[in-house]
Amino acid sequence: MQRHSLWRRRGTLVLLALCLFLAGCSSALLDPKGQVGAEQRTLILTSFGLMLIVVIPVIAMTMLFGWRYRRSNSVAKYTPDWAHSNLIEAVIWIVPCAIIVVLALLTWKTSHSLDPHKPLESDVEPMEIQAIALDWKWLFVYPEQGIASVNELAFPVDTPVRFRVSSGTVMNAFFIPRLGSQIYAMAGMDNDVHLIANEVGVYPGRSTNYSGAGFSGMTFDAHVTSNEDFDAWVAEVAQSPNTLSYPEGYEALAEQSEFNPVEYFSSVTPEFYERLVSSFHSGTDPNPSHDENRAPAIDSHEARQSLSNEAGE
Repeated sequence: MQRHSLWRRRGTLVLLALCLFLAGCSSALLDPKGQVGAEQRTLILTSFGLMLIVVIPVIAMTMLFGWRYRRSNSVAKYTPDWAHSNLIEAVIWIVPCAIIVVLALLTWKTSHSLDPHKPLESDVEPMEIQAIALDWKWLFVYPEQGIASVNELAFPVDTPVRFRVSSGTVMNAFFIPRLGSQIYAMAGMDNDVHLIANEVGVYPGRSTNYSGAGFSGMTFDAHVTSNEDFDAWVAEVAQSPNTLSYPEGYEALAEQSEFNPVEYFSSVTPEFYERLVSSFHSGTDPNPSHDENRAPAIDSHEARQSLSNEAGE
């Protein structure tokens, strides 16, 4: 008896400890700060609720049956020859099939509405930011502003952003959990994802694909600001004494580094992103003198639009 009491106390302590540990956790996916993230949260909760239609009754009946047919209950009816019930068969087949049909329709609809390559509808002119995964840091190039930053990202609130995502090294994944979709970054591939932030704030971003020893430090902060504060940030970056050229400056920056500090570059070689992506297509030395021999970088969104138009014809 004493032994059982000891194990019961230990189990209670473990349960309390787990509750305390979980109390310190937060779920970014369930606290979105952007349109895409909010729609994805709705999808997650809707799917979760539909699946609970099966899970909750099963758990409840398991506990109920265990209590009703316990050894000490002499009132429960004993029917050893019972084998079939049309009502039970109908319930256990119709309900799950109906849930699967609803989930299938929901998946079909959201696969199109939440397509990461689909531009977001907005009255505000979208902006473009080019995200390049390196070992082990993120390089963000602003082609319209002619600047770049390492491990720090900024853009205005309520402004659709098209992130063109690639990698100068192994495969990574670009993800800002509170804003929505993640997208893979691969060398020689021009991927893209459209996001928007509807609240001012600082939102953590990271790579969600393991890429080596310095992976844990491959994080960045996404600063969502007012238009005025964004202009001030651009002006601050433009005052940096550092510049980023291709390929010389890029080769130095691409050297492996762990927990790389934030860096600003006041100017960037024109078409920096396109030249980096196309360098993996030709297999030649990424030297400006060989640019005429390189295959041009293909915009993934424009390529998909072209294929869609051809299919329509």
